[in-house]
Amino acid sequence: MSLQSEELRTFVAVVEAGTLSAAAELLAQTTSGVSRALSRLEDKLGASLLTRTTRRMELTEEGRAFLEQARAILAAMESAQDSIRLRTRKPVGKLRVDASAPFMLHCVVPHVGQFRAAYPDIELELTTNDRFIDLVEHRADIAIRIGELQDSSLHARALSSARLNVVASPAYLARHGEPESVEALEQHQLIGFSQPDQLNHWPLRHSAGDRYQTRPAIRASSGETIRQLALQGQGIACLSNFMSDADIAAGRLVRLLPQADSGYRQKISAVYYYSTQLSRRISCFLDFLQEKL
Repeated sequence: MSLQSEELRTFVAVVEAGTLSAAAELLAQTTSGVSRALSRLEDKLGASLLTRTTRRMELTEEGRAFLEQARAILAAMESAQDSIRLRTRKPVGKLRVDASAPFMLHCVVPHVGQFRAAYPDIELELTTNDRFIDLVEHRADIAIRIGELQDSSLHARALSSARLNVVASPAYLARHGEPESVEALEQHQLIGFSQPDQLNHWPLRHSAGDRYQTRPAIRASSGETIRQLALQGQGIACLSNFMSDADIAAGRLVRLLPQADSGYRQKISAVYYYSTQLSRRISCFLDFLQEKL
């Protein structure tokens, strides 16, 4: 019997999701339906592709060999479909975009409605990660990254840059006073990142150079968490301007030590693997986002 594409998609989904129930949710099917499709595929191949452990499904040796082929077949099918769609010059299909939570909330979400109005046939799938991700592992087509890039295997496009603001809430300053110099920050409660530690080197000129190494009393993995802590008066933080300018304009945060700003700007870039069938979707999205930034 011939293999069916849905059986291949089910197999790949089980591998990526880790369990039958998670794959069923991903595919909008029942767990029993996923199990039957997987069994049919194994019967056709005459080999066991997965073994069940106490926590998840594990690939057999045959399963590992077949997974690469299954992914290649599905990618070829999608490429064939998209090559026909490209003839209409209308960008269509799914586009998976990943970014840090603050960038997604402050720079992407506000413009989704306008993008969808301009490109109604592009299906957006938005995910957030506060660390650099592997595009294949996280099934992302584009990742927006802030800072220096190190991935030589990826195509990259510079989108913009972000100034960093040292800020605190009026309530915090009312209790502790405003630092009059960079060195005075040592007497204050600072909020920083749990990792990487280089994010806690603030772009402030002082007697030892243009970067001030802080020792945060509170650390968080997400810039949005740090923003919320600053808004609640828990200390002084250093935030990208795209997530703090509106708070400063509204008086919710106060910018500190502007005279010591070293002029450093964080790079904002998009990274992606080149793919013919994705190129129109990627270029439409990046052109649109760059204009907004």
